[in-house]
Amino acid sequence: MKRMLPLFILLLPLLSFAGEEVDFGKYFIDRTLRVDVFHTGDAREEMFTIDRIIQEGPWSGNPRRLLAPFELGRYLLRVRDAASGALIYSKGFDSYFGEYKTTEPGVNGVKKTFSESLLIPFPKDKVRVEVLLRDRENRPQPVFEREIDPADMFIVREKPAGDVQVIEQVKNGPPAARVDLVILGEGYTAAETEKFRGDLARFSDTLLGHEPYKTCRDRFNITGLLKPSAESGCDEPSFGSFRNTALGASFDSFGSERYMLVEDNRAWRDVAGRVPYDAVMIMVNSPRYGGGGIYNLYCTFTSDNQWRQYLCLHEFGHSFTGLADEYYTSAVAYNEFYPAGVEPLEPNITALLDPKNLKWKDLVTKRTAIPTPWEKAAYEAMEKTYQKKRAEINERIAVAKRANAPQAEIDALQARSEEMSRLNGLEINAFFRKSRFNGKVGAFEGAGYSARGLYRSMLDCIMFSRGVRPYCRVCAAAVTRTIRYYSE
Repeated sequence: MKRMLPLFILLLPLLSFAGEEVDFGKYFIDRTLRVDVFHTGDAREEMFTIDRIIQEGPWSGNPRRLLAPFELGRYLLRVRDAASGALIYSKGFDSYFGEYKTTEPGVNGVKKTFSESLLIPFPKDKVRVEVLLRDRENRPQPVFEREIDPADMFIVREKPAGDVQVIEQVKNGPPAARVDLVILGEGYTAAETEKFRGDLARFSDTLLGHEPYKTCRDRFNITGLLKPSAESGCDEPSFGSFRNTALGASFDSFGSERYMLVEDNRAWRDVAGRVPYDAVMIMVNSPRYGGGGIYNLYCTFTSDNQWRQYLCLHEFGHSFTGLADEYYTSAVAYNEFYPAGVEPLEPNITALLDPKNLKWKDLVTKRTAIPTPWEKAAYEAMEKTYQKKRAEINERIAVAKRANAPQAEIDALQARSEEMSRLNGLEINAFFRKSRFNGKVGAFEGAGYSARGLYRSMLDCIMFSRGVRPYCRVCAAAVTRTIRYYSE
């Protein structure tokens, strides 16, 4: 880790956000306009309709950064001044529906509706809100447009409910000049408030103690928000277990047993909206391994699993910076998440369509071949054996829970699963330490859920395998750039 610190410092002066600036005071007031929408469709067609429009508290974003410089996200939000047509705000994002349409039901034409929200600075005058969808070649195509009048009497201006506890964990400056992160507690009862406070402090330290967040820790504000739940934990459909919780977090999202998301958009937005926020973590009170992260939406992670620190950092990499998963041997619910022959938008993986102009070519280790040969077959054989055993033990746990087996039997199975996971992590660490490419930057095939055709920059990274390990150099540079976008 220490060897990478000079790289972060070296990169900081090179990151810039040159481009057209928008005068915040000319077009906006210091409030937030939240547009709740219904996002409906399948893999072939989709549409947005407005549910309600809400005025929330102060705008958290940097008033000097109204036009996003990042070509990230499968969707693009644009706001234009209705009178002049001038572009006055933009931001890329991904969504729950955007993931759904790559799953088997979505591909097979099963239409679903998800609640989502579009957040923009509160306009002074009428604006035209647009959403564009990137097609298979990543070209933005219009999918929604609506004029909004800030004087509309139906814009909701209610005071937020008073049943949310607000804890200022880290305060380094005004919202407009910092990364404003909120950590929402999910599945904590009123009696577990002190546990939430302890977990909030622990994971704030986890984030700000890991590079490059550590170097940039004074650029963060962190606020904990807790709406107590009636029951502890979260839903586990494959185990036949459901809990009455404040936000409705659930494992088995899109049929993937360890994928945990919150589908109730209104529930978590109403809690998060108590304070200004640029980024959201949802910390779920559970000992089970699981989490998820969607770019410019939120990330989730469980509080008490042995991999909890990894889950927090890995999933935040997705939601905050738009980093791709670099692993490819684990089962996922997606179908062709990255179309063949198209360069991914994410900064940390590539289809290597133009090897001479690799997107991270300035970081490549000297005299490293592109693409870079590595011990791929041996790694895949090792992982195939583990994934088979993991699937078997998970099925045994699910069967035992659904059958209401004795708790001692369930506990023994879960302990065995955790030990298998721990040993697999040690095996992966040892495997990469022996590689002649360990620590080098190149283009290693196997990334983005694909064994062929997609490449990552280094053998290992916190976006590739479990454990409290560094972000690779490419991911670290991308995280640093995102931090600076919000905080200066």
